[in-house]
Amino acid sequence: MWRRRALGAAVVLGIAGVAVAAAQSPFRGEQERRRGPAVDYESSTEVPYDGRFAFVRLRYDMGSQLGRFRGFRREPPWAHDYPRADLHLMKILSEITLLRPHLDTSAVLTLDDPALHGYPVAYMSEPGFWTLNDAEAEGLRGYIAKGGFLIFDDFRQEHWVNFETQMRRVLPAQRFVKLDPAHPVFHAFFEIDPAKFVSPYGGLTPIFYGLFEDNDPAKRLQAVANYNNDLGEYWEFSDTGWVPIDLSNEAYKFGVNYILYGMTH
Repeated sequence: MWRRRALGAAVVLGIAGVAVAAAQSPFRGEQERRRGPAVDYESSTEVPYDGRFAFVRLRYDMGSQLGRFRGFRREPPWAHDYPRADLHLMKILSEITLLRPHLDTSAVLTLDDPALHGYPVAYMSEPGFWTLNDAEAEGLRGYIAKGGFLIFDDFRQEHWVNFETQMRRVLPAQRFVKLDPAHPVFHAFFEIDPAKFVSPYGGLTPIFYGLFEDNDPAKRLQAVANYNNDLGEYWEFSDTGWVPIDLSNEAYKFGVNYILYGMTH
């Protein structure tokens, strides 16, 4: 009898421990994952063109702010979820679409790098901490004008103020507007209801904003902003069991739709 009681107590304590750990961090094991192989965050990387699609992540300088982020995450904000999120999304694209992406590498480029014009879709993480100089503003402006499609992800609440300030330097006359659920970007491959998506930022409601050519929603969507949201977090941890499968699946749907929209418009 005492053995059964002891075993029962151990099980209860074990479950309680798991519950406490889950409450402290929804992505258990993240710190262990971040102790993996070092990544060079100071250099740009290109993916030589061979006819296949390559994911490109935008790298920006934070100046004196960078030190405090290195101390906590060992990585700058633009690199959050890199490179696992990038490569996981490419694997999904490879499995369910006719797009042939690179599966083992992704590009990292600055906004003023001429090589950026060789990539039709670009992704930026944590634009709430993004700052840019005149050359970068001009470079990104040229990228959009030539048909480039931008995805902004992983920012919330007061981060919008900085994000909007930087984008006004790029396109002073254009403004982000809330995307209508009927917009083609939500139906480019999967049928998505953006109102039903659950953000990894607990308690916040995701809002999807779009930037349109000439501020006209009937024209080309040039950029999408996942505000109060972080699709990359779901992509990164989708193979770990640390996030619900249904939520990571929904996050992949957005990523697939964004890229296919960018490739076809």
